[in-house]
Order: sequence, then C-alpha cells, then structure tokens
Amino acid sequence: MNYKSDFDLDLSTGEQGEQTVKQLLLCEKVEVKTDFMAHSTGNIAVEYESRGKPSGIAVTKADHWVFHIPSRCTIIVETNQLKELTRKYYRVNGYTLGGDKMTSKLVLIPFNAILNG
Repeated sequence: MNYKSDFDLDLSTGEQGEQTVKQLLLCEKVEVKTDFMAHSTGNIAVEYESRGKPSGIAVTKADHWVFHIPSRCTIIVETNQLKELTRKYYRVNGYTLGGDKMTSKLVLIPFNAILNG
C-alpha cells in the first residue's frame, strides 16, 4: 500500500506562515488599534480624520494594521487592503463619529469584509 502523507506539504505551509508572522512582528511597521465595540457591532472602526485633520488610515506609514478586540481575537490586515476596504465602505455607508468627544470620523467595516478580502 502506497500511503502518501500531506505532512511535508502541511509543514512547509506552516513554516511559511511562521516566517510571515515573524517578519511582521520584527521588521515591518505595524499600527495597533484596540476596538472595544467590535465584538458587539460586528464592525471594525477605521479612523481617517480627527478634529478636522487627516489622521489614522489617511496618514499611516504602517505596512499592516492590527486590530485587537479584547477577550475575542486579534486581526492583522495589510494597510493597502484596509485602505481599499475603507474607501469602499465609505462610499456605501459614509462615516460615523467617534473617539474622544466624538471628534473623529470613522468608517465601519464588517468583519466578514476584512476576512474575505
């Protein structure tokens, strides 16, 4: 009987994933946001303006954004993908106000949109 295990392929794929995360954590510019409402709304809030000036995604120099949802999960998104999604959901839903004294403009992006690209 010729049994072929997928272990070697799985191991190689797993090691590639490990290297990607290692590079992300050690080398690249990462912006980390904690979103306390995401677990109840099903959306990630992305700031693009605060107090009348560009901020957040509009001015970031980061290669990736990390959204930490306390006691739930942490999501890593490439900045270019996040910018595309932010533009798309701005066109669809506009913006909402949030942040300190409701002075920031935010775009709400559904989890599924981030996970499905």
